Amino acid sequence: MSGSFGGIEIGKRSLMAHSLQIQTAGHNISNADTEGYTRQRVNVTSFDPLYRPDLERAEVAGQIGQGTEVQSVTRLRDELLDTRIVAQTNVQSYWETREKYYTMLEQIYNEPEEISVRGNMDKFWESWQELSLYPDQDAARQAVVTRADSLTNAIQQRNKSLVAIGNQINEDINATVRQVNDYSRQIAELNMEIVRSKALGDDPNDLMDRRDLLVEKLGKLINVTVERKDPDEFMVHTAGQIIVQGGIARQIEAIPDIEDGGYSKLRWQDTQYDAFFEGGSLGALVELRDKDVRSEMQSLNTMTLNFADLVNDIHRNAIGKNNVTGLDFFVQHPFVENTNGNYDSDGDGVMDTSYVFRLTGTNTLKEHEQIGLEGEITLSGHDGNVTLVYHATDTVEEVINRINNTDAEVKAYLDRDNRLVLKATASNDKHNPDFVIRHVEDSGMFLTGYAGLLNASGEEGAYDYAQADAVNALAGAQFGTAPVLNPSAYIQVNDAIHTDIQSVAAALPNLQGVADAGDGRAAVEIAALRNTSVMIGKSRTFDDYFADAVTNVGLKGEQAENMLISQNAIMADLTGLRDSISGVNIDEELADIMKFQHGYNAAARFVTVQDQLLDTLINRLGI
Repeated sequence: MSGSFGGIEIGKRSLMAHSLQIQTAGHNISNADTEGYTRQRVNVTSFDPLYRPDLERAEVAGQIGQGTEVQSVTRLRDELLDTRIVAQTNVQSYWETREKYYTMLEQIYNEPEEISVRGNMDKFWESWQELSLYPDQDAARQAVVTRADSLTNAIQQRNKSLVAIGNQINEDINATVRQVNDYSRQIAELNMEIVRSKALGDDPNDLMDRRDLLVEKLGKLINVTVERKDPDEFMVHTAGQIIVQGGIARQIEAIPDIEDGGYSKLRWQDTQYDAFFEGGSLGALVELRDKDVRSEMQSLNTMTLNFADLVNDIHRNAIGKNNVTGLDFFVQHPFVENTNGNYDSDGDGVMDTSYVFRLTGTNTLKEHEQIGLEGEITLSGHDGNVTLVYHATDTVEEVINRINNTDAEVKAYLDRDNRLVLKATASNDKHNPDFVIRHVEDSGMFLTGYAGLLNASGEEGAYDYAQADAVNALAGAQFGTAPVLNPSAYIQVNDAIHTDIQSVAAALPNLQGVADAGDGRAAVEIAALRNTSVMIGKSRTFDDYFADAVTNVGLKGEQAENMLISQNAIMADLTGLRDSISGVNIDEELADIMKFQHGYNAAARFVTVQDQLLDTLINRLGI
């Protein structure tokens, strides 16, 4: 049977249980505003009864209860909901980062009309139109030069703005990598502390709260998933890689890549393999830097390069009022000094590649004439070479459009003499050079005898840049060597024109090789470039380029803004649901404290009664 002091033990257990419940409720209240805190509850069960139902038990009615005991102190947490929140946080942070930087890009393109690239280029075309009407006036020439200076300054300013955003993104990438490494180290350290605490039989709730908060913060930076199969080895995965395994935290390095302008390249510190992240702010930053901003830079450089090349092509073949000819209007810096475009790509002292930007055929073509030929043209593309088929019934215009509608990094058009021109565009792969024609091949005769561009058909007659003197494959075609990277950073008016504005060429040479008074044909040709289909990358005209550039940035900014609003609403619902489960309600905790206090008082009264019973039993029975 139960001993005389059994009641005291029951009362003691009750006092301890209610005391712990009051303490836990107070702990909840004190952490009501603590980030990542999860409210805790004390799990109380009845203590094992005195007798078990076996043959040796005493002859008493039923089991004799022994009061209560605290089984554990647990967190009120929904792990499935936590998983959803971490995943959604990743998406929200991704669009938040994109929205922030696209706001900056939109500010670049939404510059005031009087200083914008588009506004200055319109004034530049208008000045040439004015010069065509008054080719004998120096004032008209001065207007051309002044407006050209304003245009080049606007182009350079846009280049500087894009470079500044790219540099800022790169700095954010470096800072984010440091945060990722710090969070992963802290998670690994907490893993060790939690395992040690559990081994001692404790409930490390506060430590697990801190770990879950760090995982959520890490999820804002990179795409992560959590594995809890092994209670002794908490694991965090990202992009198919383990970043935290128990007490081990893998680190990421941001190494400057000289080939990519010094921008940081991410790789795993232990394996030295490249590290890739698709979500979170880090994934968004890398995508913005390597795709979005790079694409905007390439688009601006493509426009600048084609603009300067087209104006120079007409101007150098025209003649100024001072009878100077052969003069480029804009300064262009070739990537290589070699006249054939030869370049030593691996630095071993031997020319092994050819950097050529433009190829121009020797024959005059008629745009709407059927070619009467069949074959396949192969050009360098985004992912390997691109092949297109032409037929005998195709017109020259249809073949050109077919070239331009492919993913080839080569565009085609007819110049002012109706000769076929092939021009390189910016490369999709940053390891390939921009504005370099890498491969041109024709199995038939369109690019050979018909257009007068290649010497021979088939693979043996192909132009391929991966060799020195690749221009030997050309059938006397004119070519232009590739420019120095980022022509939008250095474009300017030729100093010779600044020195003598009469060098601005408005006329075409007459039979005697001099300019006729009142001849403005060259100025008309330059002004006509504004609406001529000359393939500025994917855009056909300069007006198309500006329309596409502004539309592209605006639509992507709108997409980022709309997606962020949607993700914010989803996150608000998820965090609200989590707060209803895990958050601290002060009113509820105060009600519980009052309940536990009444229980504690009752237990204390029970102990007092037991004490009085024992006093009677010990001191008042007897003689």
